[in-house]
Amino acid sequence: MPRHARIVAAGFPMHAILRGIDRTAIFFADADRLAFLDALAGLAASESVRVHAYVLMTNHVHLLMTPESEQNRGAKPGTDHHQNRGQTRMALI
Repeated sequence: MPRHARIVAAGFPMHAILRGIDRTAIFFADADRLAFLDALAGLAASESVRVHAYVLMTNHVHLLMTPESEQNRGAKPGTDHHQNRGQTRMALI
């Protein structure tokens, strides 16, 4: 059964998990982690989202974030993918 669309409410924190497809590794080196954090910072700024905390594990990421406006688009779990080295390796759950 598919999950419901994520509800995004301005000013309310949300916890998001990004996991490697089939729980495979998404980070192989520190350079991968730094590239992810750089992309996260840019996306958070452009989407007006405050990132309070993050945990980068080998095969998944936890994010605690708060959208600053209702204009943020709600992500559909399992549909947002990250492309890296020619393979889709990550999905928002």
